Amino acid sequence: MAGFRALARQVRDPDRDPSQRRQALRKCLERFAPYGHRATWQHLCANAGFHPDDREPDPALLVAALEELEEARAVWLAYESEVAARRKQEKRKGIRQPTALDEWHRRTWGGRSLMRCDPTQPPTPRLAEVLRRMIAMTDDLFDTPPQRRGLRIDRGVRTEIRTDGAGRRESRSPHRQTTGSRLGFSSPLPSQG
Repeated sequence: MAGFRALARQVRDPDRDPSQRRQALRKCLERFAPYGHRATWQHLCANAGFHPDDREPDPALLVAALEELEEARAVWLAYESEVAARRKQEKRKGIRQPTALDEWHRRTWGGRSLMRCDPTQPPTPRLAEVLRRMIAMTDDLFDTPPQRRGLRIDRGVRTEIRTDGAGRRESRSPHRQTTGSRLGFSSPLPSQG
């Protein structure tokens, strides 16, 4: 099974038929598709300027779509390496319990289906810009003070695990707090009635 870079070389290969190059680009989406496979394909086609059902699009347009995908993938891989380095440092300090951000990141590792959206109406900005905004938003949303790590949500009750300097854990269950108030909203979110 070919990796992303090998498939990207196939998209750029001038000796291949346009249909083979198109197929290689579609296979790239099996490795990295931030909106999900169909929605990312629709987005790339719209931004590059060819129809999603066109079986032999202009090779220059395929390369333009690939470049957008590669740019977004570079943003995501840099973010993944930052997360991996941060977790490694936390583990060295004795913080073994993953945070809520780490749980989200575990589910999205590899960059597939980061933001599910309607395939007929994917976001219009370039993928890399959308990912930069999403990364900034999740960093702000999940930013926790250094003394509080390991936020776990079980059946609506929030459990905090605090660590002291020696790395010993103390488990606490504070008062219930709605999702809206944790995010800074004064009223409950619509899903909370």
